[in-house]
Amino acid sequence: MSSTKAPPAVQEKSAPTDEEVEEELCLLDLEDADSLLLHVEDLISQHLDEFPEDQVDDDAARYAAKMTKASITDGTRDGHLRIIKHYITFHLRRNKKWDAQRVDDKTPHNITAFITQKCGPVEQGFEGRKYSTAVSTRAALTMWYKNIRPNESLTEWRLDSVSNTWRGLPTRSRQVSQFMVGLEKTKAKSGEVSSSARALALEDIHRLHNYCLDSTLTLAQKRGGIIRYTAYLLAWLMLLRIDEVIKLRFENFEKIPGERKFVDISLNTRKQNQTGLLHSWRLHANDSDPVICPVRAFILLASLYGPEIRKSGPLFLHVTAQGAVMQSQPLTASVLSRSLSRDLQGLGYASWALYGTHSFRRGGCQYRIKVKRWSADMVAAWGGWSQVEAVTMFRYFYSPNDNHEYMHDYDRNY
Repeated sequence: MSSTKAPPAVQEKSAPTDEEVEEELCLLDLEDADSLLLHVEDLISQHLDEFPEDQVDDDAARYAAKMTKASITDGTRDGHLRIIKHYITFHLRRNKKWDAQRVDDKTPHNITAFITQKCGPVEQGFEGRKYSTAVSTRAALTMWYKNIRPNESLTEWRLDSVSNTWRGLPTRSRQVSQFMVGLEKTKAKSGEVSSSARALALEDIHRLHNYCLDSTLTLAQKRGGIIRYTAYLLAWLMLLRIDEVIKLRFENFEKIPGERKFVDISLNTRKQNQTGLLHSWRLHANDSDPVICPVRAFILLASLYGPEIRKSGPLFLHVTAQGAVMQSQPLTASVLSRSLSRDLQGLGYASWALYGTHSFRRGGCQYRIKVKRWSADMVAAWGGWSQVEAVTMFRYFYSPNDNHEYMHDYDRNY
């Protein structure tokens, strides 16, 4: 008598725990902090009146000015220096023995204590500044700790168990991220609008296409425009950040001779998925809207590169002022970010500084939901997001900086 084994029970995925959601919010905070670094000078300049030069001239202030000047010699960072001087002075007035160059487990608390003084509620004795002041302060202090410890990692904060010393940037600590998340929530409850990056909508992508490929451009300008726009379009369609899209390589693309209906792209890992699992996209041709057709963009890029460019290594390459494509010089995230700022300014966007490295991903998410009518689970699968990362995904669907100008049409019935 043969026995039939029962099929294994399907294990339901449990809902994300509070700890997992909190961890994702902290990761999102770090991503937002990174994306704002491109325009941090503009952001800091908006708040310099909150860090006056004519603060009380005492021993603490004089020592802070001397130390800051000695540690940071870049004269273009005057705004950063003023914030750093206020930070050092604040702590020296509380404790004359405080060492501004000491970095240990108390440093994250020192950072949050100063931001609290600037942004905490007035009724509790603090200055009541906006959340953007906290963002500016954090960016300036990141510069301070980078300068006094130039050999440390810029992407972590951890305790080295061997030397029992703290490594990395204290502004990237879990404590600082949790504080910033909580502060942003508190400010939002009081009616303050967040300064998160603005989404690039479909009409923005159309304008970037027309600007990058304008018929009046010189040949060299148009060659650079083809590479930039292809990178913009892929970031937007694939829900990638700028620092992710520039890592695409020729090897990530499956080339099928004669196939013009779609293109397959595979990545071994992404920032959200460090397990090594393959994530792939199939981008289909778009005959109804050729401007955002990925197949047409690839044909343009292939025509630009020609047989001279070896089809291996980084996909997006630097173009010289004379129009030469340099395979030895791949495009970098900072160059593409600055190019986006220049392109938006060239288009006349007064709000160009609101667009950052996450704007393509935000806009791509909103396009899939609002225009393509995808469901949330389709967008999650396409972006490679887990249940926990749905916190991030919702932030991309909606930002206080997006779409409010269209609210008068929201309830239209005709």
